[in-house]
Amino acid sequence: MTMERMRIGQIFVKNGTISEITLQRALERAERKNRKLGYTLVDMGVVTVEELTEALALQFGYKIVHNIRSHIFPKNVLAIISADIAMRYLLFPLKREGNELYLAMADPTDTRIISNIAENNGVTIVPVIASRADIIGAINKYYHGRDSHADRDRTVLIAEDSSLACADIEQILASSGYKVLIAKDGIEAFKMAIQESPCVIITDKEMPNFNGYRLLESLQSLHETKNIPVILLTSSSSSLDEEDAFKKGFFDFMAKPVNDVTLVTRVGRAFRAFEDQRRMH
Repeated sequence: MTMERMRIGQIFVKNGTISEITLQRALERAERKNRKLGYTLVDMGVVTVEELTEALALQFGYKIVHNIRSHIFPKNVLAIISADIAMRYLLFPLKREGNELYLAMADPTDTRIISNIAENNGVTIVPVIASRADIIGAINKYYHGRDSHADRDRTVLIAEDSSLACADIEQILASSGYKVLIAKDGIEAFKMAIQESPCVIITDKEMPNFNGYRLLESLQSLHETKNIPVILLTSSSSSLDEEDAFKKGFFDFMAKPVNDVTLVTRVGRAFRAFEDQRRMH
């Protein structure tokens, strides 16, 4: 008879990390936000990323790997998983020994993608737990050739499918000393936010694939991107739209066409908020 796996909340209560009351509050919050309990506890500040990694390893009986970026990985192993799949599911191939592929993962509950990788490559997956930050760092280094986020300062990501509007915003911000990155839709913007760690994101409300609201939800679902200030850009300037944007969690709201002074002022305010948040952590 197979023993039932202990739930993540039970692990934290049992080892004294949180109380039963905190667990109940976290469960309610996770349900409201459609968020996994572990990351909800991290967002609440009652559990650290390291504690969550250790609890997941204990829950599933997997080993933990730390500081993936300090190791060297052959290209044929990295080629087993594309950069897109690695970033989308936060996976990193560590090594292949015969028919076994050692795979670092942040979320061992996502079994469907693991089964697909095993079937497509004719391998047996040996799961290993790693933190999200460690996996993202390894992906950026070995798939994208970036070993740090040292160049993130004063970086603004623009998610806008109109090349004309995007060019205007880019020119204004570049002339004010910002490094500007461009994404043509919400999905591309989400990937770039993880890879580049911008200080501020400006997103159009309506875009192909992810719209601005879904982009914000995706950013808020990740511990690594949830504190980036996001400014909503929209053709509508009604007070109801503005009120709804703030309720959803946008840092600020701007109507198109964008005024030069307004753009620079509001991006500057968002940038200062990001810097304040970073200093606190």
